[in-house]
Amino acid sequence: MEQYEPDRLSAAQLAAIRRSMTSGRGALSRRSLLRAGGVGALTVGGLAGLTACGIPPAKREGQGPASTDFSEKEKTLNFSNWTEYMDVSEDEKSRPTLEAFSKRTGIKVKYTEDINDNVEFFGKIKPQLAAGQDTGRDLICVTDWLAARIIRLGWAQKLDPANLPHAYANLSPQFRRPDWDPGRSYSYPWTGISTVIAYNKKATGGKKVDSVSQLLDDPALKGRVGFLTEMRDTVGMTLLDMGKDPGTFTDADFDAALGRLQKAVDRKQIRRFTGNDYTSDLDKGDIAACLAWAGDIIQLQADNPDIQYTIPAAGYITSTDNLLVPANARHKANAEKLIDYYYELPVAAQLAAYINYVCPVDGVKDELAEIDPELADNTLILPDKAMAAKSRAFRSLTSEEETAYEEKFAKLIGA
Repeated sequence: MEQYEPDRLSAAQLAAIRRSMTSGRGALSRRSLLRAGGVGALTVGGLAGLTACGIPPAKREGQGPASTDFSEKEKTLNFSNWTEYMDVSEDEKSRPTLEAFSKRTGIKVKYTEDINDNVEFFGKIKPQLAAGQDTGRDLICVTDWLAARIIRLGWAQKLDPANLPHAYANLSPQFRRPDWDPGRSYSYPWTGISTVIAYNKKATGGKKVDSVSQLLDDPALKGRVGFLTEMRDTVGMTLLDMGKDPGTFTDADFDAALGRLQKAVDRKQIRRFTGNDYTSDLDKGDIAACLAWAGDIIQLQADNPDIQYTIPAAGYITSTDNLLVPANARHKANAEKLIDYYYELPVAAQLAAYINYVCPVDGVKDELAEIDPELADNTLILPDKAMAAKSRAFRSLTSEEETAYEEKFAKLIGA
């Protein structure tokens, strides 16, 4: 298949973009924004709306719901994504990789940044999916737990491997076999999201912070520790620190992790559980150390050299945002071509250079180094083998588990 060299952004242009994304204190990343509404939407009422929708899960057999594909006749594609999740030209008037795709294939992409929260977005498309109707979207990008739900309900189309040669060949081994979609029959990751420990070395007096135990127990950090309002990250990292596998934990393990966190809350070791605002507090030093998302740390470090991160010896939590073709989408083959396009090495490198999250494309380092050598050496974007080996995913939850766990977690954090 033809390899296309997209217009490349210079290192200076990328630096300018990163500065604009983090200009001012407390600038919000895309990941911070999407996480911010998570707990509020997933309290008892929110979960009831998601899980008790009155629609029995469809059986996941064969290739899912039948759909008529108009890709041959209609050279168009409707793609829904999160904000700040696509490369943009320096003048902010174009999206270089999308334009290059359209130029090569003749497929016009209607790109819409209409995903602000997983639960909210699912509420938008659920009625059409449940009724067996086209959602008006050929490609969507949702976080792994919601991708798992959509697949389980039978509302995603099985992908055609013949249209995905680059994706199949270049997908990083770290992301090949999630328990909710083994072998990636229905999805491919857009980015990986690593949960790490971050600290402000000025606020810690130069002291390194490298474990959840230290966050929970070190008296020198009392009242200046932050954990996340995302249950899977906070509980997952705590489980790892306790020697438990987030991929196989039991109810008793979950309760033990919550109990450990509760003790730290009671002792006022934890300042608070944060959503979008931990970046500002960490930058200022009001929070000395915390759990953090890797993409945020890269952005903060551009302006503040005191911001550091560590990967705990016990491991770290990795999640993904994933591309899916909804049931009854009109342009499945066109969507598959776009998925495959973003797994070509030059294209994947350009996207990774802009958004700074974990690139799920294997072998992209040399291409990224041509854009920015510093980014190519950053293991928060391209995990090396040692870092990848420490990554763990939070296991899929049943609807009942999701409701019960989120209720307990909401009580812990005071949501």
